Amino acid sequence: NALITGITGQDGSYLAELLLHRGYRVCGLVRRASSQNTARIDHLYREFGELDGRLRLEPGDLCDASSLSHVLATQRPDEIYNFAAQSHVKMSFEIPVYTADVTALGAMRLLEALRELGLEAKFYQASSSEMFGRASETPQTETTPLYPCNPYAAAKAYAFHMTRTYRQAYGMFAVNGILFNHESPRRGEEFVTRKITRAVAEIAHGRTQPLRLGNLDAGRDWGYAKDYMDAVWFMMQQQRPDDYVIATGECHTVRQWCDLAFECIDLQLSWTGEGLEQRGMGPDGRVLVEVDPR
Repeated sequence: NALITGITGQDGSYLAELLLHRGYRVCGLVRRASSQNTARIDHLYREFGELDGRLRLEPGDLCDASSLSHVLATQRPDEIYNFAAQSHVKMSFEIPVYTADVTALGAMRLLEALRELGLEAKFYQASSSEMFGRASETPQTETTPLYPCNPYAAAKAYAFHMTRTYRQAYGMFAVNGILFNHESPRRGEEFVTRKITRAVAEIAHGRTQPLRLGNLDAGRDWGYAKDYMDAVWFMMQQQRPDDYVIATGECHTVRQWCDLAFECIDLQLSWTGEGLEQRGMGPDGRVLVEVDPR
């Protein structure tokens, strides 16, 4: 039995898919506010929920300790995967207290409920490369000091350290997966990769507004979410719990992502200007990408 928080998100849906095809019974924790936001797992529910009962959704909230205890006590999972979070960096500056409550204390509530119930379940905490912030070394490894630079990263760092603390203090099988950016068609449309691909698709179908982006030279290590969920599962199958960094080891810029996306609709961008005046032009001279100072 596995419990997945954040099952309706990109990572949760891919992991649920992986586990169900490996023969698991999966319980997904779903907030009331997310009860209708199930598009990423609807195909799984039709196949594994309605037909054979191996997928079920239970109401619960990382801000509500009693709901977590109830789900753990009734489902008694063998593995717990905590993906639920307020995970958007920009939004974390706008709602920092809520971000801390869900992303930091939510993981803490899960760990404490697990300890109080005495369940010998394995616990996975979805950590983030954002925790490295202004990193003191490149590349970053499992021993690189954390230097979070935004409320989301700070909340993730707290959850990371508490997962380690519970592992060391109580002998729990608790692991941190420090994942660099990972993308897919299931990525939320508020993230830059999907913002680009969606806009390119719309431009291919007649959209006239250019794609507006921020720093075109921002570099990221982008991997494929489905592959990363394979790595997450393998972390939980080790003999001893530990923390792991998952990345491709390659850095690419937002500009490169744009170039590749437009190539998919047979458009070659040419770049002009500097700073806020940069523009990506199509072969006919039309402005397809421009910088938004906001």
